[in-house]
Amino acid sequence: MRSPMRTQPILTSAFLLISSALAQQAQQARQAPEVPYVPTTQVAVEAMLKLAGVTADDVVYDLGCGDGRIVVTAAKLYGAHGVGIDIDPQRIREANENAKNAGVEQLVRFEENDLFKANIREASVVTLFLLSSVNARLRPKLLAELRPGTRVVSNTFDMGDWKPEKEFTVDTGDEGYFSRKLYLWTIPPRNNK
Repeated sequence: MRSPMRTQPILTSAFLLISSALAQQAQQARQAPEVPYVPTTQVAVEAMLKLAGVTADDVVYDLGCGDGRIVVTAAKLYGAHGVGIDIDPQRIREANENAKNAGVEQLVRFEENDLFKANIREASVVTLFLLSSVNARLRPKLLAELRPGTRVVSNTFDMGDWKPEKEFTVDTGDEGYFSRKLYLWTIPPRNNK
């Protein structure tokens, strides 16, 4: 018969190993982006902001902000405030560094967060460079949380049966994609019945 004293350290060690592995898996799952990081070219960034009609009165949210170039450019060119949201801590570090280098850190902030869980209610403009499938899943959040009149611009990917108000093709000159389609939607008035 085994002694209870010998079994307890083995069980404790096994429990700690399993707990540590589960915690590590949860951390990796939390940080795994659904969309690969592909930077938006500067030409496309400026075209997206122009299509949205960004001004100094806007608060531009970039969902899946990568290195922060869209909100940094909105702040630098238009004096707009901006918030970038990305799940990858490395991208957030790069975004903060880019804001500092551009001298706009007082106008922008970056948040490590899941874009489906982030609070986006303050936005007057939302920019996206995700995938059509992610845009479609994001659409209910946009319609529920954003104020009517908020502009949404997507680089390359549409939102299925939600037809854009405007489409614009920009010659980006980026390798493999010499032109990209940009889409603009405006959050409609709510039906308060």
